[in-house]
Amino acid sequence: MKLVPLADRVVLKQLDAEEKTKSGIVLPGTAQEKPQQAEVVAVGPGGMVDGKEVAMQVKKGEQVIYSRYAGTDVKLDGEEYVIVRQSDILAVVK
Repeated sequence: MKLVPLADRVVLKQLDAEEKTKSGIVLPGTAQEKPQQAEVVAVGPGGMVDGKEVAMQVKKGEQVIYSRYAGTDVKLDGEEYVIVRQSDILAVVK
């Protein structure tokens, strides 16, 4: 199966959470924070959203940082994705 986002939606795949702190302490799974950095898997076409023209500014394959509580979590074929609006993406990591 394949996720195809509509309008100004973007499908993201989260990057793995840090398992160790910078000082070398190993974190259990419950203590790991949900990462806010993800890879763009699919991008919607943009168009008219809420009466305004929206041009998509992110591309498939880019790494982005998005709002912590944004989006909808989706599990498909054993993979976990987050579907967010383009406005929930804060920055592109270069």
